[in-house]
Formats: sequence, structure tokens, C-alpha cells
Amino acid sequence: MLLHFAQPPRSLFAAAVRRRPLSPPPPSLLRRIRRSRTNSTNSSSSSGVSMEASSAVDSVAEGLRNQRLESEKARLKIEDLNWDHSFVRELPGDSRSDVMPREVLHACYTKVSPSAEVENPQLVAWSDSVAELLDLDPKEFERPDFPLIFSGASPLAGGLPYAQCYGGHQFGMWAGQLGDGRAITLGEILNSRRERWELQLKGAGRTPYSRFADGLAVLRSSIREFLCSEAMHSLGIPTTRALCLVTTGKYVTRDMFYDGNPKDEPGAIVCRVAQSFLRFGSYQIHATRGKEDLDIVRALADYAIRHHFPHIETMIKSDSLSFNLGEESTSVVDLTSNKYAAWAVEVAERTASLFARWQGVGFTHGVLNTDNMSVLGLTIDYGPFGFLDAFDPTYTPNTTDLPGRRYCFSNQPDIGLWNIAQFTSTLSAANLINKEESNYAMERYGTKFMDDYKSLMTRKLGLSKYNKQLIGDLLKNMSVDKVDYTNFFRSLSNVKATSNVSESKLLVPLKAVLLDIGKERKEAWTSWVKTYIQELISSGISDEQRKVEMDSINPKYILRNYLCQSAIDAAEQGDYGEVRRLLKVMERPFDDQPGMEKYARLPPAWAYRPGVCMLSCSS
Repeated sequence: MLLHFAQPPRSLFAAAVRRRPLSPPPPSLLRRIRRSRTNSTNSSSSSGVSMEASSAVDSVAEGLRNQRLESEKARLKIEDLNWDHSFVRELPGDSRSDVMPREVLHACYTKVSPSAEVENPQLVAWSDSVAELLDLDPKEFERPDFPLIFSGASPLAGGLPYAQCYGGHQFGMWAGQLGDGRAITLGEILNSRRERWELQLKGAGRTPYSRFADGLAVLRSSIREFLCSEAMHSLGIPTTRALCLVTTGKYVTRDMFYDGNPKDEPGAIVCRVAQSFLRFGSYQIHATRGKEDLDIVRALADYAIRHHFPHIETMIKSDSLSFNLGEESTSVVDLTSNKYAAWAVEVAERTASLFARWQGVGFTHGVLNTDNMSVLGLTIDYGPFGFLDAFDPTYTPNTTDLPGRRYCFSNQPDIGLWNIAQFTSTLSAANLINKEESNYAMERYGTKFMDDYKSLMTRKLGLSKYNKQLIGDLLKNMSVDKVDYTNFFRSLSNVKATSNVSESKLLVPLKAVLLDIGKERKEAWTSWVKTYIQELISSGISDEQRKVEMDSINPKYILRNYLCQSAIDAAEQGDYGEVRRLLKVMERPFDDQPGMEKYARLPPAWAYRPGVCMLSCSS
């Protein structure tokens, strides 16, 4: 049953942003600026700007210059990174540090060091922008020992490695303890802006959570994760990041399709970076282990709020975050009285916003288990994934998901809600939130998703207001004709808002993306374009302005599976140039990039062979 509110709830996250300004100016400067405003308003000078106002502006400019200079100076060597191991310091750990597969009880992590065998490791690719997040000097990538450090062969000075314990629902079924089976966190770094960043090596060897696996990763999957982490960030989608990718110099045996035909593949390790790798499953595992571990759920919630949602701690009654739960109910959800309820709502809203953004770019996460759901609302764990080529709502990039297509493109928003329900039930089991608060978080997920999705699709079409019928008809047409999702929306900005175009030329701006359509389908598209043009005319936005705005939200370049495969094929032969070129293209997905047009082309015929557009979880 849907809930009803006495007033429309405002976004908790947006409110939080307004409540926490960064580095507020000193009171003396504020007073000077206020006085200068008054003086300039009353002044009769022809310039209209007082000396005092000018001084205040100069002071602000000087402050900005100093900040820039300070930022430029913050370029550190690896040995000088600022470590702060809050996760290990503040949460209960495993009393053992061996890697024997076992059930780890009453602990959030196990201290364990990287153990992957390494022989002459090579640096394949790196991200300068992630290095900047860490205050790391990009020249450090040139160090001869860099591949040794980030393959785990040489200890990272200041690090305190561990593997996290978590559980999760996999394909709708509770799977029990899972944990970091091949990912080892090196520790947390505080940068010069006091941001917390966790570094993690994926494919670095066994942990107690590896079960019967080897804890390793192959170059194929590592390239995909490295590239997609950075591509998603450039698309403006919250995601874990990737600092670097190195080969281990060793081979790893993998049965890619689980068909009894394993083969040796080059081993590799990605250094993943995120403000936290906490997942829904990080909380679920402890809620299933009896009353003693319910205190760990609370401790983990307190930890997340303290370090990653600090604004929730400072909420006050005047924020008016109280909501009635229906016309016939006297129950009220007061988010200022229970920080855990406020946190659950924000996790739900961030998750909803993330899923809406995925829908906007045609991204499909192939393994949306609760252990792959970030409490920060990040895209996490790039196993099987894919961007839509031909528009197909039932598309899934995961061969394991084929029978039921649980995680297909069109199902993802509902799966997000299902996963939020598992998360809130965990908090309820730990007595952190009640039923009404849990229901409210799920209600907020639905509202936030629809708000963000409507806004996103309206902007993608260059409209001034949401038009459900127009967008619904468009997606139906795209599905019937298997139209390329990315290229279609990019081409749509070429349609002009004029009624003077003859019917025979209406589809000319879309000719490159409406391929091989017969007479009946041509009539359907012509009818849609006519309606679309009328909407554009009524919006009153100029063609030039609309094109700029649409091209800023509809990417020209996305990380198509076949592009990944081309880079992988070359890298497996020792040529890493295509990986690096592809990274550079994906760093500017909305720009035209003359000379790079081939990266925006439709997939060639070979792209549809098994193993390119459909992948299993094997990595």
C-alpha cells in the first residue's frame, strides 16, 4: 500500500547539502561584504562599486588563489600518503589472520595481506584524476617499483590491509557469508580536503572469504572494471573509481562460460578506490547471526553515519523532516528523532537516483545482488555489465541471469526497491528503525526514482516539461526497431523545432539511426517526430540552445562491450595502447572528439559472438 504525506517530502540529501557549507568565510569578511553591499547600494558614484567592496572581493580572490596554490602543492609520494584506518580502529575484527576458508563470526573484517604470485608485473593503465583525489603525484606512476606495490608484491608503506566480511542475497536467495573473496583493502587515505578514500586491490589473493576460489582476477575482467569505473564517473554517475591496473606476470585458469573448457588467462589486479566499500550485505550478515551480532549492525550504522553521512548527526527539529503516514493514520515518521531512519531514507534516495541515472545511459548491472549494493549509492562490483546497443528492455549482460532475466535492464528499478526492502528489514531486525520508518524509506525510493527519471528523460529529449505519452511511445518504437540507444538520443538534438519541414524529410536528422525500417515503421516514426516537433515548438527553446543542452546529457561515447573486447584482445598480446586510448575517449563522453568517431560506431557483426556482449561472472 502506498503511503500518503501531509506535505511533499523534500530530498533529504539535498537538504543535507544545503546544511553543510564547505570552509565558511570568517565572520569579519562576511561583515565587510554586507557593509560593502549596503554602501554600494547607497552610493551615487558612477562606478557603483565601493572601495570596501573592492577590498572584500580582492580578499576573496586572494583566498581562492591561496587555496589553488595549496592544492597544487599537495602532490605526494606514495610513502607520504596520509593514512587513517578508521574501519579497523572503530569496528570489531577477526581474532585470526589466516586465510583458511571459514565462517568469520562477530567481526567486520579479517586482517590479511595480498598474496597473489607476481613475476615482473607491468602497469597497464592508470587514472590521473584518481591520483589527484588522493593527492598522489602523477609522476609516481613512472616509478619502477609502482607495479610491485600495486600488485601487492611490495607492502604499501602505511597500509593496514584487511578483507571485509559481508553476506547477501544472490538472485533473490540468501547466500549466507560471502565477503571479500579476492579484494583486499589496503587502508583509508585522508586527502588535503579531508575526504576519506579507501584503496582496495582486487585479485590480490586468498582471504578467509574466498571459499574454494583462488582469490585472483584475470586481465579480461580487470580491464573491463578499470575502464568502466572511470567511464561511469565521466558520465556523471556515482561509482567506485580505479587508480591503476597492473598485470601479475602469471596465468590464471578460468572456465569463462562454465562449459567445462577452462583456459589460462593473464592475471591482473585493479586498485579500486571509493570513499567506502560498505554494502547492504555488510549489515545483513550480522543481522542473521543472533542477538549478539545485532550490536554490530548498530556499530556499522554509527560508523557509516559518522564518517560518510555526518550531516545526519546534526539534524535538528527545525528541519521539519516529519511526515504523516496516511489520511487514516496517526503515525508519524520523524527523521530528526531517529538518525537511523534518516539514514535509511537517504540510502534509499541515493540508490533510486543511481538507478535512474543508469536507465538514462542504458547501463545494465548484471549482478544486482545485495552484496553488490553500496550504502553510498555507488555503482560497485563491475562483473557482467553492459550498455544497451540495440534497445531491448529485456537485455541482460549475464549468461547466468538468462533463464529468468531477473537483472535485465527494465527490471532494475524494481530490483533496487527489492534490495532496499532487504536493507531496511536488516535495520528493523536490529531495532534501529520501525515498520513505519522502513515503509517510508521504500516509499521515498519510489518517489525519488520517478522524480529523477522524469527529469532525466525530459532533459534527454530537450523538452520543457515531462510528457509521459511521448516518451512511452518513443521507447516502444525504439524497442520494436532495435534502435541504438546511445546514438539515437545523440542524433535527436539535430531535429529542428519547425513545422515547415515536409513529411518526406522529417526523418532525415535520424536517418543514421533508423536503419532498415519498412513503410509501416516509417509511418510510426514520422507520426512520433511530428508530435515531438510540436512539443519543441511549444517549449520556446532555440534549436541552438537545445542542442547544446541535449548534447551535454546524451553521450556520444559509451563503453560498448565490443570496444572493451578490442582493447582486451590487444592487451592479452602485450599491447596496452588501446586500453589507454579508450580510457582517454571515455573521459570526455559528451565531446565530439574529432578523429575518434570510430568509438561511437554501431557494433560490428563479430561483436555478437559469445563472450563479447554476454558474459558470465567468471573473472
